[in-house]
Amino acid sequence: MSGDRPSPLVIERILRDRQGIWQQIVADDDLNALTGRMLASSAVALACYGAVLGAFHGVLMALTSAVKLPLLFLITLAICLPTLYLFNLVFGARLSVRQSVALVMVAITVTSMLAVAFAPISLFFLITAPDYGFFKLLNVAILTLSALVGLRFLTGGMQVLNAHGLLAPSTAAAATQAAVAAPAAQAAVPAQPAAGEPVAEPVAVAAGANGATGANGTTTPAAEAQPVSVVPAQPAAGVPGQPVVLAGHPVAAFPPGMVPPGYAGAGRPWVTPPVRRGESEQRPASMTLLYVWILLFGFVGTQLAWTLRPFVGSPGEDFALFRSIEGNFYAEILRTLGNLF
Repeated sequence: MSGDRPSPLVIERILRDRQGIWQQIVADDDLNALTGRMLASSAVALACYGAVLGAFHGVLMALTSAVKLPLLFLITLAICLPTLYLFNLVFGARLSVRQSVALVMVAITVTSMLAVAFAPISLFFLITAPDYGFFKLLNVAILTLSALVGLRFLTGGMQVLNAHGLLAPSTAAAATQAAVAAPAAQAAVPAQPAAGEPVAEPVAVAAGANGATGANGTTTPAAEAQPVSVVPAQPAAGVPGQPVVLAGHPVAAFPPGMVPPGYAGAGRPWVTPPVRRGESEQRPASMTLLYVWILLFGFVGTQLAWTLRPFVGSPGEDFALFRSIEGNFYAEILRTLGNLF
């Protein structure tokens, strides 16, 4: 399905081509149109599910719940989005406002579409088992499950943005440079000998007037008579080490992989301290704050739902657009569980 074709079934593209959605958000390509389609789809889906909720009490409650449920999600987004955006800016992310809105709207779209997919099940229990306490808990469970799946999409999108360097580019670049420079820095530091270990002696080289004369009587031209030393390179896994010739030290015969003569610790294996794995893939602070923001989003959403109630409507009470603000959402759920069981 084309990303440019307007369609209320944008959820189909999100589910089938989620990588294409993430790449579009990363490229900041036509996000206004994408966000508009997700907003329209979410509003319609949540309105349909809200109508099922309010149908427990009657037609009038169904109409008001169809309006209040989309408002619940959009007002929660409006309250919490500035916090997510500023958190990302503080910790070095390069997300624009449109990218942040599009990411959260992906989560809300998935949540709303999953909720409306559960609407026939909710309607079935409304017809066959019209118990207020059970119906209320059933729909709380449906919305909670849908929200968890939607937020899973949000974390997946943030991980894709992190892989493209939009969350903590400076940290990733610094870690990569440190990982590249670490082997060179470690090779420059000579190993220290253990107590009592023998130190190999260098082979003597006599310098003549016209060059250097070795023990076998051969003469090397003066230009080639500079003392050198061999330092073993760091081999890859399963590949034999190849020596590297450095100027300034006498030539000596020693087994490959050993510290060259003339260095402290000669005769010992050249041991490279291990580099910590995953330094370039450390989770940025903005990813950690995302989980904090998800908890904040959940608390704000549940408290706002309690403020905008009723959505279902108690069977023994008359219709009311809003109830008085008393208690809280979690105490009401615990009370309903106690009455049910």
